[in-house]
Amino acid sequence: MNDLLRADRARARVGLFGIGLAAYWPQFDGLRERLEGYQRRLEQRLLGLGVEVVSAGLVDTPQAARVAGDLLAASPIDMLLLYTATYATSAQVLPAVQAAKVPVVILNLQPTRSLDYETMTTAEWLANCSACCVPELAGAFARARLPYVTVTGTLDDERAWGMIRDWVDAAGAVRSLRRARIGFLGHTYPGMLDMYSDFTQVQAQTGAHVEVLEIDDLVARVESASDEEIERKGEQIRALFDLADPGLDPLADAITPERFGWSARVAVGLDRLVADFELDGLTYYYRGGAGAISERVAAGLIVGNSLLTARGIPASGEGDLKTNIAMLLLDRLEAGGSYTEFYALDFDEAFVLMGHDGPGHIAIADGRPLVRALKLYHGKAGAGLSVEFKVRLGPVTILCLSQTAEGNLKLIAAEGESIPGPTFRIGNTNSRIRFASAPAPFMDAWCAEGPTHHVALGVGHQLRRLRNVANLLGLELAEVS
Repeated sequence: MNDLLRADRARARVGLFGIGLAAYWPQFDGLRERLEGYQRRLEQRLLGLGVEVVSAGLVDTPQAARVAGDLLAASPIDMLLLYTATYATSAQVLPAVQAAKVPVVILNLQPTRSLDYETMTTAEWLANCSACCVPELAGAFARARLPYVTVTGTLDDERAWGMIRDWVDAAGAVRSLRRARIGFLGHTYPGMLDMYSDFTQVQAQTGAHVEVLEIDDLVARVESASDEEIERKGEQIRALFDLADPGLDPLADAITPERFGWSARVAVGLDRLVADFELDGLTYYYRGGAGAISERVAAGLIVGNSLLTARGIPASGEGDLKTNIAMLLLDRLEAGGSYTEFYALDFDEAFVLMGHDGPGHIAIADGRPLVRALKLYHGKAGAGLSVEFKVRLGPVTILCLSQTAEGNLKLIAAEGESIPGPTFRIGNTNSRIRFASAPAPFMDAWCAEGPTHHVALGVGHQLRRLRNVANLLGLELAEVS
């Protein structure tokens, strides 16, 4: 997918401060400077992860905690990293965490793996007693109702740094969502009650802005596309897709120059729409009147929206805003996120066939995706080019964003594996996904969580990072196996 220009991604902004006890400094020469050196090492490694660090230095008194809290509150951060350099009282830590108003990750990172017990001095022990105050902090944070987790290891412990990276990645995904502008073009597919969304609740709980668009906004940009733009877009489509013969499905047809050119023209219009409204995602559905330009444009969206999705601007059909958000989160975790539903269960080979008509995340396709012409779209108006592929073989994750009866958004996720084998050749994305449980108990467990019928399908096992995403967003995450 090197021909696609990726959309800009927000860098995570994390707060950082270390802690110590001011009473130690006059007692042990060089101790403070040594701990500050450890903290600089930690900060440099964080910068190497591509994050923006707001550092409040080493906090050693309740007064210093107030100053640190003011700094962190003035520079809005996605999460707070608290480095326990040595012992410190919880009273000199709590004010800074309260002011930051974000989840905190306590970094219990000792500089050495073990100590020389026979020659140990008090000063050397204090330079290594990162763990000493961590239970105290946990107890104080719990009573203060401050969300926290701990990461324990050494300053150079790859296991601990893997956990820190998961938090940083999650913070970047959440920051992207909170700053996102998601276009809502048209309306939700009539009658799909699970997909209806309250835009106010979406913005209240995720921070994302929903930009309501008219089909006329897109029609005007499609109609004004130049011949040169259409030709360049056609070249891009040919470079990224194989053009399929009709095949066995009676609904399939030949890809004529007129059909191909129309999809390229609509794709140009979509690019303009995204640029003009500064969109980070697009949720759409529009039936249009029979033979009207609105129907033709709505029917020509699939290829262009697949290109947008691969660029990191997820496009979800049928007006499903919640799944568009799930797609965006997986994309920002570098996992893709393709618009998907449950197609069928294979009880003999123990897998679930999952896919959807419309656009897919071609950047995570197994091999080159196909474009196939269809005489009609089942359940929808119009005809045109559709996209067909299966998701890359190997570990995968499905992510659903649903809503409870109380109005709270809820994440539901499961890890599985994309496995080889034949799939439908009907102009749809579809993949064989095997979960830990057999198809029947898996479906029962999934449906027990109150999902919507769509999910975002991404590559890799992502549950660990999705737990962090849910923590940062303050949303429930149900894990199904």
